[in-house]
Amino acid sequence: MTIPAFGLGTFRLKDDVVIASIKTALELGYRAIDTAQIYDNEAAVGQAIAESGVAREELFITTKIWTENLSKEKLISSLKESLEKLRTDYVDLTLIHWPSPKDAVSVEEFMAALLEAKAQGLTRQIGISNFTIPLMERAIKAVGVENIATNQIELSPYLQNRKVVDWASEKGIHITSYMTLAYGKALKDQVISRIADKHNATAAQVILAWAMGEGYAVIPSSTKRENLASNLLALDLQLDAEDKKAIASLDMNDRLVSPEGLAPQWD
Repeated sequence: MTIPAFGLGTFRLKDDVVIASIKTALELGYRAIDTAQIYDNEAAVGQAIAESGVAREELFITTKIWTENLSKEKLISSLKESLEKLRTDYVDLTLIHWPSPKDAVSVEEFMAALLEAKAQGLTRQIGISNFTIPLMERAIKAVGVENIATNQIELSPYLQNRKVVDWASEKGIHITSYMTLAYGKALKDQVISRIADKHNATAAQVILAWAMGEGYAVIPSSTKRENLASNLLALDLQLDAEDKKAIASLDMNDRLVSPEGLAPQWD
């Protein structure tokens, strides 16, 4: 199974807002949805999917295990709770949202528990998020690289994370990009704007097309129908070598997500 190149993110969206976003997205043709236990919206996501009328087998649903649920005693039971909220018997992908702070639960313990969840049929694939190279090495030793479907990391034109991306690529670990638009900062970039004008596209389409062109999956979110529809058109946008070179030059290691007490020591 492969990770869909394009999906809908639900970070910071709750209740009626996330329900409306998902229903609109599914109407427009989205079929991949990304949520997490800590987003506190799994039940609303489940409601939106149920009310959409889209068949479960057409969808690719991702959730993420929160740090409080990483122990072997809690991980599987917490995932079962997520499935109840999502109104499904399985998710397509379950990620470790963040590595355990201060290694309180070892990588070896939570990856083994996650692999057991896969063996039980609770999730079709498993993976990781916000993992550095040393953490990826440990995850691979714990469950085998063939069992790590993706590493979901912050990645944008301003944070291209080449060291992690290149290492993961060499090992065969797929990358999913979150915060791809850099909280909207990259939408105002003059270089991006020039490329957008050249292709008669939006800045968001250019950035999303760039990320997908690099081989990453993207999960942008929006509450506006016009933006949801517009973002989807990034699938049809092909950037040329000159465009890619220009975007490569924007990298400045500008990390926006690094929660104190939670973030690992970044590569």
